[in-house]
Parts: sequence; C-alpha cells; structure tokens
Amino acid sequence: MQENRQLTLRGALTGILGLLIITTSSMYIALKMGALPWPTIFVTVLSMVVLGKAKNSTLQEINVTHTLMSAGAMVAGGVAFTIPGLWIINPQAQVPFLSILIMTVCGAVLGTLLSALYRKNLIVEQKLDYPIGNAAYNTITTGLNKGKDSIKLFVSMGFSAIFTFARDLFGWIPSVVTIFGGSAAVSPIALYISPMALAIGTMIGKVFAILWFGGAILGFLVICPVGVACGWFSDLAVADLFRQNLGLGLLIGTGVAVFIKAIISTAKKPRAERKFKLSSKATLSICFILVLAAILMAVGTEMNLLQAILAIIGVCLACLLSGMITGMSGINPMEVFGILVLLLIQVIWNPSVLVLFLTAGLVTVACGLSGDVMNDLKSGYMLKTDPKQQILAEGIGGIIGAVISVCVLFVMKKSFGGFGTAELPAPQASAVAAMASGLGASWEFYAGIAIGLVLFLFNIPASAIGLGIYLPMYLSSIIGLGYLLSYIVKKITKISDRDANLISSGLLGGEGIAGVICAIIAIFA
Repeated sequence: MQENRQLTLRGALTGILGLLIITTSSMYIALKMGALPWPTIFVTVLSMVVLGKAKNSTLQEINVTHTLMSAGAMVAGGVAFTIPGLWIINPQAQVPFLSILIMTVCGAVLGTLLSALYRKNLIVEQKLDYPIGNAAYNTITTGLNKGKDSIKLFVSMGFSAIFTFARDLFGWIPSVVTIFGGSAAVSPIALYISPMALAIGTMIGKVFAILWFGGAILGFLVICPVGVACGWFSDLAVADLFRQNLGLGLLIGTGVAVFIKAIISTAKKPRAERKFKLSSKATLSICFILVLAAILMAVGTEMNLLQAILAIIGVCLACLLSGMITGMSGINPMEVFGILVLLLIQVIWNPSVLVLFLTAGLVTVACGLSGDVMNDLKSGYMLKTDPKQQILAEGIGGIIGAVISVCVLFVMKKSFGGFGTAELPAPQASAVAAMASGLGASWEFYAGIAIGLVLFLFNIPASAIGLGIYLPMYLSSIIGLGYLLSYIVKKITKISDRDANLISSGLLGGEGIAGVICAIIAIFA
C-alpha cells in the first residue's frame, strides 16, 4: 500500500456522489423526525465498499473519502434545525435565498477552520473519546481484514441495523417505552429503545456515564418534584423549564471554563511550550478567513458588520464547546449552541427576527460540521491520516453540502407548503422560533453557567451533569443502562475492553447506517 494516497481524485468523486445522497436524506430526517443520526459509520462502510478493493487503496484514502462524504449531513442538520423557524413564525415570510446560502457557506467554512484550530487540544492533548470516531476507526481497521474481530464488529452491526429497521421502518418495536406515566410533580420516566444509545453508554466511560445519569436523576427526580412539593414552582411545567435552563447553563458554563482554562494554561507555560502555537502565516490565514466571513455576512445578508462580528465570536466559542461535548458523549446538541448565541445577541442588541435566525443558523451549521470534523479527525489521528488532507476534504464537502442543503430546504418548502406541520414538524426550528419571538433565559440559566464554570475549574466534568439535567429522561436512562449492562457483561464473561468497544462500535454503526437508509426510503415514499 502507498501511504501517501489520501485525498485522491477517485476518492473525491466517490465522496461527492455519496454526499449528494446523505445531505438530501439528512435534511428530510431532520425536518421530519427532529433527529439526525451520525452518518459517519454509514459513509465509512460505503467508502470501504467502493475503494476497499480498488488498486493501491489505503486506509487513509478511505478515511479521507468518508470525511468528505459525511460533511453535508451535519450542514443540512444545522440548516434544518434553525431556518424553518422563520416560516413557523410567519408562513408567508419571504425568506431571502441568497442570505441563507451565504450564511450556510460561511458556517461550513468556519466549522472546518475552527476544527483544525481546536484539533490538537481536544484530540491530541485532552485525548477525548469521540465514540463515533472510534467506531469509524474500528470499522475501517477490522472491515478490510478477515477474522474474529471482523465477525464481532459486523455481527453486532447487522443486529443493530435489523433492529433499527424493525423499529423505524416497520414499526414492530416501539421507539420509547414508558416505565412510569408521571404525576403532577414527576415527569414521565421512559426508556429510549436504541442500540446506538446503549453503545454510547458503554463507550463514554464510567465517570461520564454515572455523572450523566446522576444529572438526570437530580433534574427529573429531585429538583422538579421537590420544587413542586415545596411550592417553589407553581406546577411541573414551570419546574421543567427551570430544569432545562439550569442544564443548558451548566453546558455553557463548561464551555466558558474550557476556554478560560486553555488561556490560563497557555499563559503559564514558557513561550516555546505554549499550546495552539501557530506560524505567522497560519495566524494571518485564520484572521483573514474570519474577517472575510464577517464581511460576507455584512454585505450579503441583512446583518450589519458589528452583528456579524458578534455572531462569529459566538461561533468560535460554541465550536469549542461542541467539539468538547461531542468528544466526551458522542452527542452534539448543535441547535442549543445556536439558541445560546441568539439569546446573547438579543441581550446585547435588538436585531430583526431574520438577523436572529441568521445568527442561530451560522452557529448551528458551524457546530454541526465541527462535531462531524472532530469525529473524523479522531479516526484519522488513530489511522495516522494527514489532518491537512482531511480538513481540505471536509471543507470541500461542507461547502458543497451547504449549497445542496439550502436548495433542498427551499424545494421542500415549496413542495410541502411549510414547516411546523404534521408532515414536517421541525421541532428544533420551533424551539429557535420561540426564542427569537422573545422567550429568553432566566436567572437559573446564568446560575448554571456560573456553577458549570466553577465545577470544571475544579476538574469536575460539569458538562456530563448538564447533559443529564437538560436532555430528556428517556435518553439519559438508556445511556446509564448501557454502561450498567456493559459492566455486568464484563464481570460475568470476562470480555476484554477491546472486544466490548468493538461490539459497541458495531451497535452504534448499525443504527447509524439503518437510520440513513430509512431516511432515504422515506424521501422516495
């Protein structure tokens, strides 16, 4: 094999063809189901099928090809999770196509750029897990070889895919099982039936899984019922809003703490050992791209220059938080970051509704692509792929995916008539619409930021607690169950950590593949 064959012409063409399919299907599933399965394993397998037997193909070429192929999916998610809210607020709104296109392209470029900037800190130095990236690495390294490892991976992947088809395509298995129906003081307790979620609970490690599930117990079974019983909240709906704001604040506080800690750590070290050391050429290039993006947003959209600069500063901070949370949990709540920056812009400025959505869209697209890039860079780091070639491939895929995403969005608007309907509920965009309409965060949100910042500075992963408090109980409970089952199985069978990780990668990948296929079938149906 020739190790220098990474970003090749045949790989680029394969990646672009796959990108067309994945981006289109991701737009549909994001609008229809309010969810976006990671495309990483699906495109990894697809790249292996096309290039695995090609002459002189390498693991690195496959890695770079699937990096390009997956980029459009997360860009599509960023668009679908925000921009439809404009039509939800006003079904007759005249949404400017060019403004949305410029915003999406800028978001894709910024997400790629910032991933390259944060890669060393998050992947090389902090060595975050990135469960999806790990699964992609296991898929590539075992998929091209025969033996027991390959059997373990693909048997678990096949089981997960069949299970997902039975659940999502045929409706034979419920998506969520209710354990407790709820009461006036306690929200319903349910369990998400998902091999992928079980696998993530296995892969993220004991500390993070326990704190995540502990956060859910704290939020749903302590704060809400005790608060209602003691009269702190008038009803469960008010308590639930308090819980969400507190959890979101913890997530944001962790991101701020990561940023502050990185600055302090860098300042304390000798100049020769400082992290994020960039050449003058690289520094100028990064500054040029940031300034160019601000100018493009100011000239090509309804934003003014100051609003564009504030939005890009928000993107820089949000992408760091996105990369960190994705690395620790395998989940990228990218629309949350868009909402956060939208709220901050509302406090500082009083912009139009369109400017608020452009801000949220820019942040969400950048964070979505950043999470995808970091997973790919993790698998690339393990495969010793040239990160420059991966970043270039992701940038190409992100820009092409941006154009496809915006075109598909407007076509779907014309075909379906609107969003926020039974056909296309677009739940994340509805949440953005609520925030843009004037629903702001309260004191508990800012208290959560302060608590998250303090906890992280004392080396307590507050983001895990924040995820448990913020996310629905049915998701946090399956994560906790995933870790518990893996612990029991390891004790009983003496299975190695490597084999457990391999089987988990298969479970994770199978649902990801099946989810994308179900989305494609739904489009034609």
